Amino acid sequence: MGKLQGRVAVITGGTQGIGLATAKLFVSEGAHVFITGRRQKELDDAVAAIGSHATGVRGDVASLTDLDRLYEIVKAKGRIDILFANVGLGGFVPLGSITEEYYDKTFDTNVKGALFTVQKALPLLNDGASIILTGSAAAAKGTPSFGVYAASKAAIRSFVRTWTAELKDRRIRSNVLSPGPVVTPQVDRQPPEAIARIVATVPMGRMAEPFEIANAALFLACDDSSFVTGIELFADGGRAQI
Repeated sequence: MGKLQGRVAVITGGTQGIGLATAKLFVSEGAHVFITGRRQKELDDAVAAIGSHATGVRGDVASLTDLDRLYEIVKAKGRIDILFANVGLGGFVPLGSITEEYYDKTFDTNVKGALFTVQKALPLLNDGASIILTGSAAAAKGTPSFGVYAASKAAIRSFVRTWTAELKDRRIRSNVLSPGPVVTPQVDRQPPEAIARIVATVPMGRMAEPFEIANAALFLACDDSSFVTGIELFADGGRAQI
């Protein structure tokens, strides 16, 4: 029997990278997984790759209307046991070149999106459920040109501290999973020299593969972490640790 047998999971941003790898792993461990994505073709392709125990819901986490539609669909399962608020975006923009549009897009997706993904799920969350938010090792490092993204992920860390206290009576665990650089399509779109500078600061000397982060997400989702809440679990090759 899998570690997530019979459980219902919601993973935002599940069409590629960490989200897709995690959805595949959760299904292989017995869960039914709902994933979200903004583009229908990518969503359909991801559902096909995950298998029969996956449902795709098109939407943008920065849109409260889209989140309402997501949870109306999830409601058919009656509950949520695992909520992985994974959607995130960012780029390298130095101080002096930051635009209001870039700031708003980053914080609307990474902070507003995570907040309302969780808040709107509360009526469906099982007592004893697991909430996982994707943070970033960048929030603990001073990386040039990465300040807006890093600040948005620092807000995620703060949310989890508060929610751990607020949801303790329902035994709902909230944790942050903070990767270092990961081989994903989003990273592929960044300037190679910027990524190379970051990788040079990783003691393990390489980027992570998505499945390595998915394994950490599984730990936080399942009963193996039954006494773990309020933490930031770094899966960063040591980047933020030294």
